[in-house]
Amino acid sequence: MYKPLPIGVESFKELITQGYYYVDKTLFIKELIDKRGKVNLFTRPRRFGKTLNLSMLRYFFEKQESQAEKEINKSLFQDLAIAKCGSKYLSHMGNYCVIHLSLKSAKQPDFERAFLMLKRQIADEFRRHRYLLEKGNWQEDDRHRYIIMMNETADDSQYLDAIAFLSRILNELLDQKVIILIDEYDVPLENAYFSGFYEEMSSFIRSLFESALKTNPHLEFAVITGCLRITKESIFTGLNNLNIISILNESYGEYFGFLQEEVKAMLQFYNRENCTDIVKQWYDGYFFGNSEVYNPWSMVNYMDRLVSNENAIPSPFWANTSSNSIVKSLVEHADISVKGELESLIEGHSIEKPVHEDITYADIFNSEDNLWNFLFFTGYLKQIGRRLEGDIQYMELAIPNLEVRYIYKNTILSWFDEMLNGKDLSSLYNAIETGNTHTMEEIISEYLQETISFYDYAENYYHGFLAGLLKNMRKYRVISNRESGTGRPDIILKTPSVRGRAIVFELKAADRYTNLERFCDKALEQIKNNHYQASLEEEGYSMIDSYGISFYRKECMVKRI
Repeated sequence: MYKPLPIGVESFKELITQGYYYVDKTLFIKELIDKRGKVNLFTRPRRFGKTLNLSMLRYFFEKQESQAEKEINKSLFQDLAIAKCGSKYLSHMGNYCVIHLSLKSAKQPDFERAFLMLKRQIADEFRRHRYLLEKGNWQEDDRHRYIIMMNETADDSQYLDAIAFLSRILNELLDQKVIILIDEYDVPLENAYFSGFYEEMSSFIRSLFESALKTNPHLEFAVITGCLRITKESIFTGLNNLNIISILNESYGEYFGFLQEEVKAMLQFYNRENCTDIVKQWYDGYFFGNSEVYNPWSMVNYMDRLVSNENAIPSPFWANTSSNSIVKSLVEHADISVKGELESLIEGHSIEKPVHEDITYADIFNSEDNLWNFLFFTGYLKQIGRRLEGDIQYMELAIPNLEVRYIYKNTILSWFDEMLNGKDLSSLYNAIETGNTHTMEEIISEYLQETISFYDYAENYYHGFLAGLLKNMRKYRVISNRESGTGRPDIILKTPSVRGRAIVFELKAADRYTNLERFCDKALEQIKNNHYQASLEEEGYSMIDSYGISFYRKECMVKRI
């Protein structure tokens, strides 16, 4: 029977009751119960199933008021793996009060609006538990505070310990300890860092967490998710019971992202086994602990297209959901060394860097190592090896798959376009019009040094690079690979009026530096032999210049006919 793909479905209850395809991750519950961690911080890249997993935990553990609601929640798990694990685990079902908060709505342009959205999220959780107001044994002050928190009329200071307050009330009125679930805890911090109000936001998050998670007698356990382990900011100051499970930990590796056998089962279910290789190339390649996993967001989106068309072209779905600002910043701030390493990665090679798990947003640009670690922990790089030298761990890093490679390439292209738009290229344009080949060589080589190659320095890379430099010559049209004479010149510039000028460029990629001149001469020879100027003369142009340009890595030579 066909099942729809759960694109954008983050509610576990909705996913099960509406019959969506579900990759069973309910053994995550068993492992949490077995390991008995008090405060568990799971760091995984964006869109790797963290929100859905927290929703699953809520519906499994949360105590329901009515028998009907209990039966509904129980039915959600009846055909899943956790149901087969026995009474030791099923006895925990529906047995706890649960506080469930998502902080992702705090991605706002200033602190006032970010704080407002967080207050609304907290108020929503108070309202979800409004049945408590019907209970007896309230302290009047507590009852008043609960009501104003629920109605969003409390003073700002009362939100600093809001989670701790709600956990106490739940425990006292229902005589049951509380499970706290917090999703995307670092979204407010990342957003605040890039938007300029980091100190204010980190101070609020610190107070909110300390009061709820540090020696809270009403807490059964907590699960927190985010992209990064952030400890130096003191978000979790003095929290001795914090269990940090990053993508380096061997535990829990299989519960975020899709395993190979899970992807195989999905392809079989939809009769698309013939697409195994392409989904592996595009969306596989992550290693969480000992588990190799696929990007679940991208797999579900691509699977949805494949169902309708088995020849559907894969797309970089993750690029549209993740924040690429850090990749852009890496490219913009890259020195010669970093650019060389980026080129090596994009070409399919690996680099080695020391591991720093406790990264802070404020420290990202303080060292290259912080940047590479940030890219690793947020999913833009994968680990393919690790070794210990003294007391320092080193990781061998590579780009995970074609989807992430596309993100790098696209980011670099957009950055290069932005860089060129801010540059004064009049000296280059003047040199082209006056035939000053020496100046042309100097300027083109200078810009080559600033760029990052991702085409192995093949001819098409240089073609795109030069076309980018020339596109702002406002009085010319840039024409690439158009038929002219008996062949195809690489680039032609020509004015709209034939009374103006036309310029032909033929490009060659030399195999070594010492062959630059030979390849430059070959380019000129091709212009002559193929009569590239012929069609321009037929159009009526009389002022025609022709340049042969040869490239070797980031050097060039220019000759003119």
